Amino acid sequence: MMNALKCALCLPTLNATTTANAFLAALNGQSFTEADRLLADSSSTDGTPELFAAAGFRVHTIPRIEFNHGATRQLAVDLCPDADIIVFMTQDAILANLDSLRRLVEVFADPRVGAAYGRQLPAEDSTPVAAHARLFNYPPVSRTVSLGDIPRLGVKAAFLSNSFSAYRREALQAVGGFPSEMIFGEDTWVAARMLLKGWKIAYCAEAQVRHSHNYSMGEEFRRYFDIGVFHSRETWFLDALGRAEGEGKKFIISEIKYLSGTSPWYIPLAMFRTVMKYAGYRFGFLEKHLPAGVKKRLSLNRAFWR
Repeated sequence: MMNALKCALCLPTLNATTTANAFLAALNGQSFTEADRLLADSSSTDGTPELFAAAGFRVHTIPRIEFNHGATRQLAVDLCPDADIIVFMTQDAILANLDSLRRLVEVFADPRVGAAYGRQLPAEDSTPVAAHARLFNYPPVSRTVSLGDIPRLGVKAAFLSNSFSAYRREALQAVGGFPSEMIFGEDTWVAARMLLKGWKIAYCAEAQVRHSHNYSMGEEFRRYFDIGVFHSRETWFLDALGRAEGEGKKFIISEIKYLSGTSPWYIPLAMFRTVMKYAGYRFGFLEKHLPAGVKKRLSLNRAFWR
């Protein structure tokens, strides 16, 4: 069945030459090579389009000001009309084993899987806090979730990451594609819609990339501000899946246990970061009461507020 499915790999980029060599070396070493390659580039000025074109990518350039997390990904889907499975990656996600792409695509042998995502391992330069975040969110055991798992998993049922994910075109079309105006979480938005439509979301732990972020405290605040904006504007999301606070408590307990065994001196800093994240989330959730200029300053995705 898998041989009958056509695949495309779509990569949104902006000045990606810092990670391009590592990205392409890992990609070119994959056992799965049947995917068409599309670069959706936001007017890079460092030679990114030329570098990826030489590696076999079809390049589509958009004005930088027009980039949007949801709309740009939907544009990439539309530019690959023959693809049944569309794989998305980010420029800083480095494939970690030779079978990562093949493993991710293989989960679509189940005709009810609408989307899938792979395991993200901490980058080699990750801090203990960043490493724990990857280990918590991306465990070593694969699973598939469906509508019936929402009461047990809550918002975690719709967890998905576009840093290394794939979508079945049929399922994506069934939920209306990626949302056109999203500050954050277009992947989670799609996953939740798919679950509510009866599709499954698969997590493939055998498909792996190296990808993590050493966010500063300010960046962490602004990131969670954007999550709060997403939850505030998409009221159906929490209504359907439940509140996010329960998952946050699990994360805190897990983080303390992890740091106690590896880097106990990080615990005070991690707890302060938790306070900052929660504050950012609450400010974002109440964003309708804030002036536009303040929202832009508090947001990690400042271009959204244009």
